[in-house]
Amino acid sequence: MKPYFFALAAVLFLTAFITPAKRKTKVYLIGDSTISIKEVKAYPETGWGMPFAYFFDSTIEVDNRAKNGRSTRTFISENLWQPVADALQEGDYVFIQFGHNDESKEKVDRYTTPEQYKANITRFVNEARTKKAIPILLTPVSRRKFVNGTAVETHEVYSPLVRELAKTLNTPFIDLDKTSQALYQQFGEETSKLLFLQVAPGEHPNYPEGKIDNTHFSELGARKIAQLVLADVKQLNLDLSNHIRQPEIKK
Repeated sequence: MKPYFFALAAVLFLTAFITPAKRKTKVYLIGDSTISIKEVKAYPETGWGMPFAYFFDSTIEVDNRAKNGRSTRTFISENLWQPVADALQEGDYVFIQFGHNDESKEKVDRYTTPEQYKANITRFVNEARTKKAIPILLTPVSRRKFVNGTAVETHEVYSPLVRELAKTLNTPFIDLDKTSQALYQQFGEETSKLLFLQVAPGEHPNYPEGKIDNTHFSELGARKIAQLVLADVKQLNLDLSNHIRQPEIKK
């Protein structure tokens, strides 16, 4: 039995010097279909959270909890928020972008009044802070809409509410509505269609009759929107910006 005990003692001695693997910082994305991970049957539709997940080094894990068709109200009522709140740890991030479905009065199962919208966003922020996580507020990304060649506002009520809350709650803030409008304007009325889920009949087997969608993004559009968010992460000087993946330099 002595060799066994010597071996066991050796193992215990060696494991005492092994440093446990450091936990990765989690970046949670909560929101709607403009962010969410898409099924293969929806391709080439792409949520901006999909390319965003690949911008960071190995110390960061992006956890995309956004779901198609969700408003702040249904994200809570369908128990999508509570698992995030329970899992949060100190130093984690929560990117919060809602509005598309909250403002849809014709879809009563999703619609959220401005007052309740503000209350729900405030809940997300306060509960994240209770866990010593860092909430980031984003205005809803703009839909593609041009009037006389100019990209115009598509969230007249709910984007101002987020801007107001960011000031009131003293929360890091990304005005994605504003920056995405500027992006569409840069591309122009016609070329900006490339940023969205727009395919001609017979062009893709997932959409045999074609698709004209000015809300959801193509692969290109999702990557461009994700890059806008990343630029603001840098501008906000968040610690997260120190973990942006650096390109490998070929020698």
